[in-house]
Amino acid sequence: MTDVSVQASDELGAFVGATMSVFIERIPATPARLLGRLAAPEEADSRSVGTHGFDRPVDGDPGCLTALRALGPLPVERLLGALELVVGGHDWSGAPDVLAGLVRPPEVQYAWMAAGGHDSEATSATALLHRLHPGLADRTVALVRELAAHPVVAPLLAVTPAATDEPSIAAEHGAAHLGLAVAVAGAVVHQAAPPVIVERAAATVGLGVGAAALLLRDALMPAAYAAALLARIRAEYLLPRHMSGTVTAAEHRFGLAEHELPEQADFASNGMVAVADGGIVVRTGVAVGAVRVELAVLAEAPDELESGWEEIVEVSWRAAEGRASVLAPDGTSGRGLRRQTPPWPGEYRTRVHARGRDDLDAELESYKLVVWGAPAAPEIVHKRTDQLGHRLRGEPEPARPPEHAYRWIRRSPLSQAATVTVVTGATVEQTLRAFGADPDRPESINDIQRDLSLRRAIDPWITVLDGGDAVLVVEDNGFRGTDATVLRNASTGGRAASMFWNVNALTRLSFAEAGQLLAAFEPWGREEHPPEIAAALLGLDFAEPGDRTEKGLVAVTRFTGRGITAADLTRIRAAGIGYRITG
Repeated sequence: MTDVSVQASDELGAFVGATMSVFIERIPATPARLLGRLAAPEEADSRSVGTHGFDRPVDGDPGCLTALRALGPLPVERLLGALELVVGGHDWSGAPDVLAGLVRPPEVQYAWMAAGGHDSEATSATALLHRLHPGLADRTVALVRELAAHPVVAPLLAVTPAATDEPSIAAEHGAAHLGLAVAVAGAVVHQAAPPVIVERAAATVGLGVGAAALLLRDALMPAAYAAALLARIRAEYLLPRHMSGTVTAAEHRFGLAEHELPEQADFASNGMVAVADGGIVVRTGVAVGAVRVELAVLAEAPDELESGWEEIVEVSWRAAEGRASVLAPDGTSGRGLRRQTPPWPGEYRTRVHARGRDDLDAELESYKLVVWGAPAAPEIVHKRTDQLGHRLRGEPEPARPPEHAYRWIRRSPLSQAATVTVVTGATVEQTLRAFGADPDRPESINDIQRDLSLRRAIDPWITVLDGGDAVLVVEDNGFRGTDATVLRNASTGGRAASMFWNVNALTRLSFAEAGQLLAAFEPWGREEHPPEIAAALLGLDFAEPGDRTEKGLVAVTRFTGRGITAADLTRIRAAGIGYRITG
């Protein structure tokens, strides 16, 4: 409560009740809806501001000024444009005393300098008023809150029966409360009589909008709002829907659910998914940490299984309400993953895809959830290849696929584009000459990269490492190792093989021996190859999406007897020596 007397409060209630309609009828619907949705669920309008910014004051600013800035300048400017003339021309002399008990600032002369900023005119005027007359903003907010429950004013805040859909209910709710706040703010500013450096209409609108935002943030939504919001969501809901984001797994789990996740879940039957009330729980490899999640909501079951995933499990669950979210155990959710499933109750089917759940692959862990409406059916384990799934199902763990040993490449500086060539039966000097480089002209990698950057050039260059039993050649975003002549020259005393990849998903796998190019191809399918190459490709399914670069490096390793390791790359980069291709 404020320190205004009961009698004065009644007089103020009568004044505000008679005044607020003058402003309500001039408030545009769009910013009114923005204000009216401040206490509504966040999905009421994906463009509405969040109220979290209201709680972060700057430099001791009063709450209404913080709330005003949180709204952003554009809606505030629009409200100022709509209300400025009527506020400036209104007769405020009939308002009772609203400043009783406030200490007035001393009579002084003012000098003011302002520089351009991001605040609206109304926000700037409100900030200036606060600095010249501390306490006015808080007094305005207190009076607005008190009058919202006043028997004369409270009925005027109710939404009329004519408002039946969500936008009109939100707009009436916001406009009524803003009309109240502007009526109070106008009386406060008029009686404070700030110096001419404060634009009174702008300060009135700013105070009113900030006070209304605080009031509406905590106010109950109109009784008809929930049903109207659900009707709007259902009317606007379209399929298919695709979104992605991250969610924080905890205790080895996250879920897709209407409400909170259960504290316990049993994954023994399929190794990954447990059905819960209103959703599912997914078993992760990582105990605690962010995992990437794709969510697809379809009108019907997918035509076929997606490739490139290590575990795929399909289960049924029932939604009591609909609009389930991808959730962490603490109830939080990544942006774009909240309340995305159909906004109707019913039976749903979800196919959960996972990769990277095993211990050595934690940094690559990701999931895809595909949801569609379907009658309840038994669970299906479509694919079971990771070690964690076998362990949870009580099955013997499979051997780790050989290509997984090269997944470190995705976390290395070579992740986007590179060529790795392995040469046997040759010295470092011979290998450099085969590539067209001069062994006697080493340069700093930093100097080479700086020179190329300054010249905006893409001249080829390489780095090498004597691996003892082979020479390793690494090209960061280069492809000299795919050249047939280079491979022939490099393999005259033994073998040479290379794997190239780039950001556009182009790849090339090449093999040479004794000065002859045996094969060079983009590894996508199951083509016929000479026996020595077929042995290197044995068991590597390049037609299966995923790990194609890693599979190529396995083939290079098998063919030459030597592969590149993360430690090798570290040694190359620590040495910091490169060679330009001149021949």
